[in-house]
Amino acid sequence: MGTRIIRVGLGSDVHRLVPGRPFLLGGVELLSDRGEWGHSDGDVLAHAVIDAILGAAGLGDIGALFPPSEEAWKDADSMELLRIAFGLVKEAGWRLINLDCVVTCESPKIFPYRDRIQASLARVLEIPGTAVFVKGKTNEGLGPVGAGQAVEALVVCLLERDAPRGTPDWPWR
Repeated sequence: MGTRIIRVGLGSDVHRLVPGRPFLLGGVELLSDRGEWGHSDGDVLAHAVIDAILGAAGLGDIGALFPPSEEAWKDADSMELLRIAFGLVKEAGWRLINLDCVVTCESPKIFPYRDRIQASLARVLEIPGTAVFVKGKTNEGLGPVGAGQAVEALVVCLLERDAPRGTPDWPWR
């Protein structure tokens, strides 16, 4: 008989906003005259989710898994990168319980897109839509985000897996 092990992961990312790029959050394109600059498609929320789930599972981070120095990831679909990262998390025996996300930008407003973003993330992460929540915030005019020059995402996740007695994860040896 085993015990359930739970771990929390935290992911964070920030991207500059530039003209001529799509503004993507969780695989959903938002109407905007500027979008995220990045080596991949720049989806700041997908990147923060990747860091959260990899960190909770003890599997590294987005930069180690998909180094920006590698041409293979140039203009990559961040939701596909999330699919790959989540596959590794599942392969290590982890199940995603929930995801809580905060996106901070002055514009565009997140609320009109929230349901679509949550559904998009839930689909890739194979969890119910009710297990994903996305909040939109502003920075009240402060810093690069508040000046409309950047967008930031913070993500917390909860993973669980079963650990048979005697494994390194068993807390009471």
